[in-house]
Amino acid sequence: MNRQQTSVLITGANKGLGFEAARRLGDLGWRVFLGSRDVTRGRAATGKLLAAGADVVLVPLDVTSDASVADAVRLVRDHTDTLDVLINNAGAPGRIVAPADATADELHAVYDTNVYGPIRVTHAFLPLLRAAENPRVVMVSSGAGSFGVITDPSQPVSTMHELAYSSSKAALNMITLRYAQALPEIKFNVATPGETANHKFAATDMNHHTGQLTVTEGTDSILRLATIGRDGPTGTFIDRLGPIAW
Repeated sequence: MNRQQTSVLITGANKGLGFEAARRLGDLGWRVFLGSRDVTRGRAATGKLLAAGADVVLVPLDVTSDASVADAVRLVRDHTDTLDVLINNAGAPGRIVAPADATADELHAVYDTNVYGPIRVTHAFLPLLRAAENPRVVMVSSGAGSFGVITDPSQPVSTMHELAYSSSKAALNMITLRYAQALPEIKFNVATPGETANHKFAATDMNHHTGQLTVTEGTDSILRLATIGRDGPTGTFIDRLGPIAW
């Protein structure tokens, strides 16, 4: 095992922001554990990164499954006894259902990925994170999870009337803060892949590539938090331009 090489596990890394974060960190010489629920797509993504010279290991990982998360821990442990960075990127948009028509089942499906998923993965990988010298956890959220953004009439998302996605990201933000307060030995921070002040977001499959920012620009905030040093912040919420309101 190479204890000097920085390691990162990224959930939902077979495409979009997760894949781009994996590519960029691989280019920095990190060992990338590429989490993918779809093994076929995960193999294809891993193959692309390996061909480019990255040190990458495919980790079949469904964040909604306790058994899958446990298997992922065992696989990562086969390669390392520490984990420097965890990027909880896997997310589900849900359907845009008007609040009057939303049901608990509608919310539960989204929360299982966006809220319970990061909790499952973080809890399972805490021992490996605690064994690292400068452990960091990055939660990938959204401006839609910010009360400051949602209550700003100038923000387009303020009129996107739905419950599941925005409330799940708000919950993820709170969870991150509580982790940061309770576990000061690990840096927990939140990134949103956009430019909130400019009403811009990254083009991904989730938004049918309607965003104004490239996927590389969308990962800038994620990379910034993943690469912070020991004196870096914890319990913060940033976008590509800097801190944003909770």
